[in-house]
Amino acid sequence: QVQLVESGGGLVQAGGSLRLSCAASGNIRSVNSMGWYRQAPGKQRELVATISSGGSANYADSVKGRFTISRDNAKNTVYLQMNSLKPEDTAVYYCSGHIITTTSKWDNYWGRGTQVTVSS
Repeated sequence: QVQLVESGGGLVQAGGSLRLSCAASGNIRSVNSMGWYRQAPGKQRELVATISSGGSANYADSVKGRFTISRDNAKNTVYLQMNSLKPEDTAVYYCSGHIITTTSKWDNYWGRGTQVTVSS
């Protein structure tokens, strides 16, 4: 009974910026960690960034210094600010959340993804 919905993807020129959002909704009691992953054509899904409930963030080396993950706990929303985008950042971006439901069930949930395309 939990859904995560991403938004903010699109087409951008190399060097540009995008801001992704992901809102969790449904029968949520609390949200623990949240994160962003991406999958490029022909490649496996990879970790981009994670953030704890207290705001501690971790990043993949490939995006460190360019991307910033943040969250708004009151809105159950996680953001990914992407700056200095490169063509190799092109992928479908997915958000995830470690969530406990109102029935006290812990689980990891995934959004359906949003396309980010960076042109050269």
